[in-house]
Amino acid sequence: MSGQVGGSSPQTGAHAVVANAVDPARRPDVLLRVRREEGHEISAWWMIGAFVGVSALVIGLLSFVPGGA
Repeated sequence: MSGQVGGSSPQTGAHAVVANAVDPARRPDVLLRVRREEGHEISAWWMIGAFVGVSALVIGLLSFVPGGA
């Protein structure tokens, strides 16, 4: 385990990768991701609405299953 103690250079290749890593939310090669300004977050109401919409869709589709009450 010989390495630089207190040095500014990474000790292993893994440390170099982590040190040079970019924010995964800002990677240019990720498809179908909206890149917003720094600090901008989506409203919680969109997630609540999506939950209600998906729940209504599932209940609606289950009404087509035979043998229900």
